[in-house]
Amino acid sequence: MTTGNNTGDPGAAWPKATERLIELGWSDFFARHLQQLPSPALRAGRVIAQHRGALLIGSEFGDLRAEMTGRLVHEAGRSEALPAVGDWVAFSQVANGAAQIHAVLPRKSKFSRKVAGSTTDEQVVAANIDYAFIVSALTAELNMRRLERYLTVAWESGAQPVVVLAKADLREDAREVAREVGEIAVGAPVLVTSALSGEGFADLMPYLGSHSTVCLIGSSGVGKSSLVNRLLGEERQVVRQVRSDDRGRHTTAHRELFRLPQGALIIDTPGMRELQLWGDPTAARRAFADLEEAASGCRFTDCRHEAEPGCAVRDAVAAGLIEARRLDSFHRLHREMQFLEIKQDRRARSEEKRKHKVLARSLRRHYQQ
Repeated sequence: MTTGNNTGDPGAAWPKATERLIELGWSDFFARHLQQLPSPALRAGRVIAQHRGALLIGSEFGDLRAEMTGRLVHEAGRSEALPAVGDWVAFSQVANGAAQIHAVLPRKSKFSRKVAGSTTDEQVVAANIDYAFIVSALTAELNMRRLERYLTVAWESGAQPVVVLAKADLREDAREVAREVGEIAVGAPVLVTSALSGEGFADLMPYLGSHSTVCLIGSSGVGKSSLVNRLLGEERQVVRQVRSDDRGRHTTAHRELFRLPQGALIIDTPGMRELQLWGDPTAARRAFADLEEAASGCRFTDCRHEAEPGCAVRDAVAAGLIEARRLDSFHRLHREMQFLEIKQDRRARSEEKRKHKVLARSLRRHYQQ
């Protein structure tokens, strides 16, 4: 972590507190929420690393190992309310120099996915991000449908998606591929880069302004760690060398926030084997803005673009203006999010029913005494 490690006297560090927190992305938004907490003695810190439940926070006192209070764990209830990398937290220091986290401050944005498996829990990958860099390698494994999935979740996060096509040195038609990606990444910039040659890195700079936070997301081996190393100007993230056509695969095993020389903050994440959707079903519409534009001509305002008469979207597909595969992808993602919403509603009703039963038993015991 590049935020420094000032482990001196906290009192001596206090005069630099404002500057240090600002370097970590502190703003009036978080300051207002910190002031609303009941204890004025709590300090603010940002989660800069998370590894198998262990947390590291950056603060005015340097980087501190941190653990959550039992009360926070109990009151949070679900995992999405617990600290994630990028979160701002309120903490107190304990005798051994570690920190105890008492509260997670409200988030401005969050990149979430559904946890793997049949449960409907949310996993917050990164919090309080300004840009979501969707990194994909310019190899034969580049998949447009996977990109549409990432874009759907990125738009839902509240951050601005940016598609970063890495390893441009591996193919001569990189610009043509970028044009094709641009046709599905409506509203998101598409940048071509090479960590090997430095190509395209100047195009990243407008998104890496001082104190802005960027999250790198993508599958394993697409070049996220190489991108981080190039931006840092040093080999901070380990890259495992593989066959020559892929050049290297990263070995990032945990989420971590780095401060770049120009002042931006960047969160590297482990490669995702799968990205299960999370969010409102309408989120798919933002990732398919071209379909939404065509839908304005549909006869019915609630047209599902399936078998309804007067569907302008299906007319656009028939005319070759929209790819049939893109419409199929929209339907698949929209149905997946609808199914998730149904499961969430069922779980919420079940949880509410359980709470009523617990309350009823408590009342019966009270009146029996």
